[in-house]
Amino acid sequence: MTHHRAFAFTATALFLFASVASNAQDAALERARRVLVAHPVIDGHNDLPWAIRENSDAPRDVEAYDLRTRTKGNTDLERLREGGVGGQFWSVYVPAELSTGFARTQLEQIDIARRVIARYPDHLALATTADEVESAMKGGRVASLLGMEGGHAIESSLGALRAYFDLGVRYMTLTHGKTIDWADSATDAARHCGLTRFGEEVVREMNRLGMLVDLSHASDETMEDALRVSEAPVIFSHSSARALCDHPRNVPDSVLAKMKANGGVVMVTFVNAFVSPEWASGRMPKIPVTIAQVADHVDHVREVAGADHVGLGGDFDGNDSWPEGLSDVSGYPRLLAELVRRGWSDEDLGKLASGNVLRAMRQAQRVAQRLAKARPASTATIESLDGTTGR
Repeated sequence: MTHHRAFAFTATALFLFASVASNAQDAALERARRVLVAHPVIDGHNDLPWAIRENSDAPRDVEAYDLRTRTKGNTDLERLREGGVGGQFWSVYVPAELSTGFARTQLEQIDIARRVIARYPDHLALATTADEVESAMKGGRVASLLGMEGGHAIESSLGALRAYFDLGVRYMTLTHGKTIDWADSATDAARHCGLTRFGEEVVREMNRLGMLVDLSHASDETMEDALRVSEAPVIFSHSSARALCDHPRNVPDSVLAKMKANGGVVMVTFVNAFVSPEWASGRMPKIPVTIAQVADHVDHVREVAGADHVGLGGDFDGNDSWPEGLSDVSGYPRLLAELVRRGWSDEDLGKLASGNVLRAMRQAQRVAQRLAKARPASTATIESLDGTTGR
């Protein structure tokens, strides 16, 4: 064979190989999109309300932050549609570092989120139950749920907790970045070895209400205490696997192994620092993070916790470092396509996308119905249970 013919043969072979690979990629992506039509993503955590609050061009102006256009952040209506998103927990985040005004800021954040939902009635629908989530999705709208990020916002008041529930909040992250009066944070000094007695009462009252207990940001001891006390499924709204990325915000295998008995869901997050050991260390060059690395975390949670206990919680609009191909809410089909190539069944993909969190919500609602008949609203105070008044 002449050099010319050999070169032509090699080039043709490479072209055919690339075509086969491309077709396989396309087939996986097409299958992922079909799954998402039947089982749209319900994502556990998106910080859009905070992005609107901090908008440098028009702070807190819901109309100015127009989701009908391509926003400067990670989220808008077109990209939600491209991503196959059918449900979203909008985080009504309040910084734990505030010196005063937790409750005021929390109410403002809930107000922003609810005004966003009301502004786009053809695209978004407020949802407070699993049935309302499914109804919104069947109507082609994004079911919009509210999630509080940090128990500091209740200011150690169970009455405030109930008031937030009445405003539509359906999960509360027990801590954020700071340890609070009744619970230890993953990223601050421990003061309580987990939950205090009042912290346990917060979990019990959340169970009675039907508010999901979110353990992202909690210390390992707080996770363990909450799992011991909670009668309903817990969630991790945006955490990945610590076995693959040793960050305190991630979930250790010892806790993943308890998800099956609890019925809870670990919603894997995409933030580089929680996915990549190099990014988590802060010492090594920040090399690109891939969709495959996120898929590794999803695979690990499924392997340890089980296929019924894994979900997705991107944490969009709350960070600025993302894996390639997962930089905004349009990226979910690409992640599911990677899982298709790894042999995931359509059934397990549907559980990952939305089935598991819907099941956890329904279980929590059933527990709340039972507990509401068995006991009245708690009148406990942090002073009566913990003997403390200071923060």
